[in-house]
Amino acid sequence: MTHSAAVENHPLLPRIEQALDTIRPYLAADGGNVRVLGISDDMVLQLELLGACGTCPMSPMTLKAGVEESVKKAVPEIRAVEAINLTPMSAQPAGQTGHPVSPAPVPTPNF
Repeated sequence: MTHSAAVENHPLLPRIEQALDTIRPYLAADGGNVRVLGISDDMVLQLELLGACGTCPMSPMTLKAGVEESVKKAVPEIRAVEAINLTPMSAQPAGQTGHPVSPAPVPTPNF
């Protein structure tokens, strides 16, 4: 992962990346990833959601329940995790309410 010059020398970055590496396979399975953008003075980790994570209606839940919990467990100095490009639920495209919809069954042809 590439980082900005301001964050690449941060003493917590190796531990943060190690924590993120534990959940990246799950994000990648759905076509997504995360990139560290910065760590604020008040210990808020700023991430960019990449790939499918940037537009997925479940991203707010994934960020809080998955990413933030993993990072805070491994790096208790981090107070919170925020995504700079998270699309709020109210701004999701029509039809994306944050609840997955089962696909319609495919009819089986009769031979």
